[in-house]
This record gives sequence, C-alpha cells and structure tokens, in this order.
Amino acid sequence: MLEVELKPCFLTPRQVKPEFPLFVYLPGMDGTGRLLRSQTAGLEVGFDVRCLAIPRQDLTSWDVLTSNVLDLIHAELERSSQRPVYLCGESFGGCLAMKVAIAAPHLFKRMILINPASAFKLRPWLDWTSQLMYLVPGCFYDVGALGLLPFLASLPRISRSVRQELLKTMRSVPSETVNWRVSMLREFSIDEDKLRSLQQTVLLIAGGSDRLLPSVSEIQRLAEIIPHNQTLILPESGHACLLEESVNLYKILQSYNFLETKITPKVKNPLWK
Repeated sequence: MLEVELKPCFLTPRQVKPEFPLFVYLPGMDGTGRLLRSQTAGLEVGFDVRCLAIPRQDLTSWDVLTSNVLDLIHAELERSSQRPVYLCGESFGGCLAMKVAIAAPHLFKRMILINPASAFKLRPWLDWTSQLMYLVPGCFYDVGALGLLPFLASLPRISRSVRQELLKTMRSVPSETVNWRVSMLREFSIDEDKLRSLQQTVLLIAGGSDRLLPSVSEIQRLAEIIPHNQTLILPESGHACLLEESVNLYKILQSYNFLETKITPKVKNPLWK
C-alpha cells in the first residue's frame, strides 16, 4: 500500500470496473483505508471500489475533507458519469459521509453508515478523557493503542493477522493527528434538517457489542431523523465490525436490497460469510 503524504486520494484495492456502481468507502480515524481489505473481495463482485486515504499528517477541517472527497468523486464520474454511487462511512468516516451527503445529495444512490462516530458526544467520559490527550507524550501512544484494542474490536471474532494489522495501523497515525481528529469528533455537528431532506435510502449498521461508542443508540437516533432508512444491529459485533471474519458487507447489502439487480449474484446465506 502506498503512503499518502500530500492530499487525500482514492485507493483502488484490486481492479477498476467502470461498468459497475462506484462504491466509496470513508474509513475510521486512522484514515488509511487499508483496513477495508478484508471486505474488498466480496464488494468487488458488484462494485467498483474506492477507499479514501487521508495523509497521516492531515490536520484539515470537516469542510476541507468534505470538499476533497467530492472532488475525488467528481473525478471518478468524469470517466463514467451515469453510474450510481454508493457512499459508505465507518466510525469517523460515518461523520464525514453525512457531511458529504448533505453537501451533494444528488450524487448518491445509497448510503451506508457503520458505527458512526457521531455518537462520540453520547459518551461524556470519552469526551472528557479526550480533552486530556494533548497532555500525553507521543511515546506513550504505542502502549495506548494496545490498551484500546479490546474496546475498538471484538478480538475473538477477528483473526490474529487482522488484529496485528489493526494494531499496526493504529500505531501508524501520529499522536498530533489522533488528537486533531478526536477534537474534530468533539466538535462534530450536522444540520439535522438537511439529513431529513435526504431522499436516498440509508442503511444504518451498529455493532451490538461496541465497547467504544454507543452505536446502537446512535443509529436509533439517526433512524428518527433520516426519512428513508433501514437498520441492522449485529449483536455480537464490536466497533470495528468489518474486520470480523463472520461479517460480509456485500451479503448484508444484498440482503437489504441495496444492490443493482443486474449484478446481484446468488448466495446462500444473506448476512454472513
């Protein structure tokens, strides 16, 4: 995976399929996009997949990130302007996805929000603790990442190699970038009236065993705001549910009729690998 140092870009996991719907994935706070790799083989059955990668040193605002994502999507659509676009945001990326969607709602056919970190403010202790992170020396972040792992993921449901990749990815983000993105979550706000005006169907997914954020409460709250929505609670899943061996996002989308009919393959089990 190439290092991204200059500005946000899209990573293409395997191959370009311009005849397929464009699937845009906005990652969690690590910003690398590399943690989607366990899902890309499934998604590429029916999508042309792009993963947003944000530079490790990026300290830009929500507005700038939103503009960057829209520029990247428009660049993709210049090659094939008629194809539908699916917008998927996980955790931090869920917040960004909402910003992007209300900025250009006409661009998207469907949206998927997975454990959106808009729930950050619903955990007061996490908000208070995060404000002290600026006092923690950068040399302690490696230890902190290891301690955070059980809260970020349901470890028994993730393979050892994926756990190691998750830890490596967490440690790759500089402490000042972590602090900045946490401050963005503390300050995150969204125009609820604009969310209410969305015409797309939005799939809201939450890990029922998310120990980091109250994701179930948050998708229930969002379901009361977004007019066209479907909700899915994965009862045993943690915050980083897409890393779990039993979770297959493509089959979930198929089960919830989120796919283009002409490219829907037959699978036996609608939710799991």
